[in-house]
Amino acid sequence: MPRLVGLMAVDARETAQAQGLLVNAPDRQDFHRTVVDYVVRQYPQPGAEVPRDSVVYVWFDFGPGDGGGGGIREPRLPKPPRGGLQRELDEPHDPYAVRCTTGFSSP
Repeated sequence: MPRLVGLMAVDARETAQAQGLLVNAPDRQDFHRTVVDYVVRQYPQPGAEVPRDSVVYVWFDFGPGDGGGGGIREPRLPKPPRGGLQRELDEPHDPYAVRCTTGFSSP
């Protein structure tokens, strides 16, 4: 049994078919059209010995209580407090400044 968790749907189908396995997704009725969603669970587990033409079940969403629904966590509100040391930046210099080469300093 190959590891399908972490693969996109299209890659999971191709990987399973290359091993002679069939793929089913109970949480997706349109699994044959699913392309870029990532597999988060599979059964049987990777490394299990199964006969050819076995069915591999894959899920694209975590079930209730499985840690799903995390979503995007940025930007965080309220923002973290500012603190710590601030670095003072050097003054910008003029790359075209005229340099005195006569030995005399200008006023």
